Amino acid sequence: MTNEAAGAPRLRRTLRLWDLILYGVIVLQPVAPMSAFGALSDRGRGHVVTAILIAMVAMLSTAISYGRMARVYPSAGSAFTYVAQEIHPSAGYITGWSMVMDYIVNPLICTIWCAGQAHQFAPGIPIWGWKIFFAVVFTLLNLQGIKTSARVNAAMAAAMSVVVVVVFVMAGRYIFGHPHSEPGFFTRPFYDPETFTVSGLFGCTSLAVLTYIGFDAISTLSEEAENPKRNVMLATVMTCLVIGILSATEVYVAQLVWPASRPFPDQDTAYVYAAALTWAPLFKIVGLTLLVANFGSGLGAQIGAARLLYGMGRSNALPKSFFAKVDAKHHVPRNNVIFIGVIVLAGSFFLTYGRGIELLNFGALIAFMGVNAAAFMRYYARASDKKLWNLIPPVLGFVICLALWLNLSRPAQVVGGIWMVAGTLFGAWKTRGFREPLSFEVPAE
Repeated sequence: MTNEAAGAPRLRRTLRLWDLILYGVIVLQPVAPMSAFGALSDRGRGHVVTAILIAMVAMLSTAISYGRMARVYPSAGSAFTYVAQEIHPSAGYITGWSMVMDYIVNPLICTIWCAGQAHQFAPGIPIWGWKIFFAVVFTLLNLQGIKTSARVNAAMAAAMSVVVVVVFVMAGRYIFGHPHSEPGFFTRPFYDPETFTVSGLFGCTSLAVLTYIGFDAISTLSEEAENPKRNVMLATVMTCLVIGILSATEVYVAQLVWPASRPFPDQDTAYVYAAALTWAPLFKIVGLTLLVANFGSGLGAQIGAARLLYGMGRSNALPKSFFAKVDAKHHVPRNNVIFIGVIVLAGSFFLTYGRGIELLNFGALIAFMGVNAAAFMRYYARASDKKLWNLIPPVLGFVICLALWLNLSRPAQVVGGIWMVAGTLFGAWKTRGFREPLSFEVPAE
């Protein structure tokens, strides 16, 4: 060890397993499925609980693959890196391009949801006015380089958890306080023979993946975790399990309170109406909680998208003169923040929240398939010892993610397909048929 290495400050390995799990739950948010409940219920015709549980199986398998790949590339933590290193650089580029869609669409759907909920609180201002407001506020705040501290995130997660407990208590009081004689009342959220279709269930599940987006952020803490080779993967899996069970319970009580046969006044804020049916004050309590959660997500997602474009510009994947510039005063990629803000504002007038979820998941599922394929190649295909444990998780994760990806709506597949073709053609042109290196730099979530 050199003197420089010995004297240089280093990150301390102080994060235990439960610290990592708590971090993962904070990133995914305890209220994860509430914002999308209306879109999920509409697409699955009421089978939201089953869809979230199926999505959990896919994410658990993918989480294992993520955890294993993080052992090999602890500082990268990105799907495109795993695919580029284990399969082929061109495949890594395509995976990276799919991730660009995630980063751009994320602040867009947060803007749409915040505008809809704010309109419920202040109907005097039209929804289009709220869309302009949130798109502009996100952009202005990110231009100032504002960051949300870990303590604020933890406080928000604690407050959300309290709201979830209140929702459960009020829902239980409402459910058991109203007589229901039909024998299938408590099992209907899992399976309703009158509305069930396989296509509807898998279509709903393809949207439910949104509940788990961001679980891979745990891998960014590898250098600060105790026994990272064991705990990072275990925490990633446990986080998916905790969020999956919590999310399934949240939508289960909502479906018991508000059956799928009854239309919602507003699909985007459906959970707020279901909660208010159990106790009127929850309309404002849950609505405000979700508004704050989506505001924080939208703010962070926009700067994440801007940082991604900056990384692409710096690596010459996009025009460097525009995308690789950093504001000297606030040290943020100013051009990219404004660029994303314009896309968010324009897109919010053309996309619905449900369609936006599908576009986000279009790219996410491609990335998840890539991670599973990379784990399969490294730990099974190239391994001298062919262990079943190294075969089942990546294959199961890949197959389920592929099935969910194929069950996205036709419009989402068309728009996503156009995006992927355009990116592939651009990459082929930029690298002369992928003969020259072209890299992506994706920021930690």
